[in-house]
Amino acid sequence: MLDAVPSEDSYEEPEEEKKIPFQSVSLDIWDKKYRLKSKQDEFIDQDINDTYLRVAKALAEVELPKDRDVWGKKFVWALKNGAIPAGRITSNAGALEHKPATSTINCTVSGVIQDSMTDILDKVHEAGLTLKAGCGIGYEYSTLRPKGAFVAGAGAYTSGPLSFMDIYDKMCFTVSSAGGRRGAQMATFDIAHPDVTDFIKAKREDGRLRQFNLSCLITTEFMEAVKSDKDWKVAFPVTAKEAKEDKLDLKNKDQVVWRDWPVKDKYLTQSTGKDAGKVACRVYKILKAQRLWDIIMASTYDYAEPGFILIDRVNEMNNNWFCENIRATNPCGEQPLPPYGACLLGSINLTKFVKLPFTEGAHFDWDKYKEVVRIFTRMLDNVVEINGLPLDKQKDEIARKRRHGMGYLGLGSALSMMQITYGDDESLKFTEEVTRILADVGWQVGLELAKEKGPAPIMEEDFEVTSEMLAMRPEMTKDGINLGDIVKGRVLLGRYSRYMQQFSKELQDQVSKEGLRFTHHSSIAPTGTISLSLANNASNGIEPSFAHHYSRNVIREGKKSKEKVDVFSFELLAYRHLINQKAMPFSEKVDEKLPDYFIDSSSIQAKAHVDIQAAAQKWIDSSISKTINVPTDYNYEDFKQIYLYAYEKGLKGCTTFRFNPEAFQGVLVTEKDLESTTYKFTLDDGAVIEAKGNEEIEYDGEKHSAANLYDALKEGYYGKF
Repeated sequence: MLDAVPSEDSYEEPEEEKKIPFQSVSLDIWDKKYRLKSKQDEFIDQDINDTYLRVAKALAEVELPKDRDVWGKKFVWALKNGAIPAGRITSNAGALEHKPATSTINCTVSGVIQDSMTDILDKVHEAGLTLKAGCGIGYEYSTLRPKGAFVAGAGAYTSGPLSFMDIYDKMCFTVSSAGGRRGAQMATFDIAHPDVTDFIKAKREDGRLRQFNLSCLITTEFMEAVKSDKDWKVAFPVTAKEAKEDKLDLKNKDQVVWRDWPVKDKYLTQSTGKDAGKVACRVYKILKAQRLWDIIMASTYDYAEPGFILIDRVNEMNNNWFCENIRATNPCGEQPLPPYGACLLGSINLTKFVKLPFTEGAHFDWDKYKEVVRIFTRMLDNVVEINGLPLDKQKDEIARKRRHGMGYLGLGSALSMMQITYGDDESLKFTEEVTRILADVGWQVGLELAKEKGPAPIMEEDFEVTSEMLAMRPEMTKDGINLGDIVKGRVLLGRYSRYMQQFSKELQDQVSKEGLRFTHHSSIAPTGTISLSLANNASNGIEPSFAHHYSRNVIREGKKSKEKVDVFSFELLAYRHLINQKAMPFSEKVDEKLPDYFIDSSSIQAKAHVDIQAAAQKWIDSSISKTINVPTDYNYEDFKQIYLYAYEKGLKGCTTFRFNPEAFQGVLVTEKDLESTTYKFTLDDGAVIEAKGNEEIEYDGEKHSAANLYDALKEGYYGKF
């Protein structure tokens, strides 16, 4: 099984390149977020190696007693050689004695929020318990009827979904998350909901919905309407009773449209034909699709939100297409999940496999990489057994499907170390290959674990073939499967998953016959603080390095605003350590200049970002969290083209970031942007003080960067961390 690791000895002290010293900010973040301490603030983890040992031991405890020592050693080897479990695993695995109410799961998705006051408030309660356990959570709010709709039971008109989102926002801000990790929230909203423009514009109000990331659920139908400059109908489902009472003509397309909807049983639903499973929706108004598109783009340009989730693509490529209708994601968007689904993540640090960096002989150690993927897959599968999720429905969902999302970080850093330019043809080939191998090895381990420990329960479940299923997969009829037939989950996944159909027939047949240990294996997360800490600021996820020397805003417990810290990219640290200790970005001195392949997010064309994401997405069964950074002065019309190009390339989602100090500054910021931005503070006596963003201001007994102080006061979070 361990082809690339020939002896047990290699588990003790793996071969490594010259070690690059950790920068102080990396050790500081590890200490604050991932280091285990007692409630008396005494160190349980004396160093990072102790963190690895704690996590490995906790995950090895899942194995049979006779195998625990062997697997514990293998897990430690993998951790030292680039396997990095997600933040909640790293923080909380093996920590029950000190943090008994924490979860090893990063995020979840709420159950469907039904259109009733009771269920809305029940879901607030569930969300509060989830956030308290340290998990983030995603919701879809377009299941709630639009503002001004009549509520028969109350004899009144509803205030609409946005008003209820405010309740969830305040709840998240108030709940103290366990384990020192505050949970985030994602809100998704259907592009066809009558209140969609209110959702898009919500963050234009200072301080509103700041505990949320916002994303629109975009459909193929809408995108084609934008491209063709057609009308767009915003609508909401009706019951059979409402349709009758209001005398709606179901055949009149100006009154009723039939659309996919997550709630079917209470609304008028088509049972047969090509529209099987679609719900009757009352048309509220008709807009120009391009006008709505401009509203989205303007908001995204100014506020970096809402994000862009191509929900049709998500569901089309979902391995569990036969039993899931996905409408929500985890807060960062890399895990589209069903109700009560869990986001179980881990990333492999690609810089660990670059041999002879910054030389003509630089290359990637594919054998070692494959071995780390093999072992790490087993580790993530073991996390299911120690999930620590607070709700029974969450536990049932993760146990039934055992989905996890393995990805990588440090892609941008690794490319620079191999003298490859991010976005060029060679980088696209490498990205696709490193992702394909991650998938191939993962599925082989999934088959092996199914034989050893048993497949995910859903694989052995029986499913009755419906009209909706046949409409989604017409090839089933060609294969002799008919309406009402009973088919195993492993067959529906192995043979009819659009994602699985990209792999060899041999693999499809094996899955169909034997099942897999898990339904999903891959996902690429943003890895912000994980990259900064345990990976010594290797580039975030699939991204290039944001910059090679920049500032990061971090939350410090007890501090009244975010703290600005200086950081260096891993590749710059490595280059200075191995090649030229004087090297610095933007230096004009000959002996300090960096090679041309040292590019960062500011110097990469938007198209290259999309191309890289597309190269990886082909082999990722979940999704990818990626941010396309553009300069403040980026042309707006060109900006809109980014999203159209992402749609054409078949991405599942797309997000961008443009530094806009009038809105907010974001987490990562360059010195250049801070230096060029002036902030104005009005004192109680009316006097105005001006300061550049990178200047320090003493206020209320603390020192703050001008940018962070301005942000904290403007957004209303000053003194509330």
